[in-house]
Amino acid sequence: MSNVTIRIPEALRKELRAFCKQQQRPASEVVRDSLRRYIAAEKFQALRRKTLPFAEAQGFLTDEDVFKAVS
Repeated sequence: MSNVTIRIPEALRKELRAFCKQQQRPASEVVRDSLRRYIAAEKFQALRRKTLPFAEAQGFLTDEDVFKAVS
């Protein structure tokens, strides 16, 4: 595993410390998990943007349209 140094505002650092204390998890674990989730969400959004024109062409305009089709 390698190290990465980041700079965050002090207010965010305090929130991170409090959260880690509450969760009884080290900051490095919380940050790794957060980064994984962020990257996954960004990949999903990129895929959604790419496929949206095709979905709209088939009449899928909302998430509800998709849910109805797969239910």
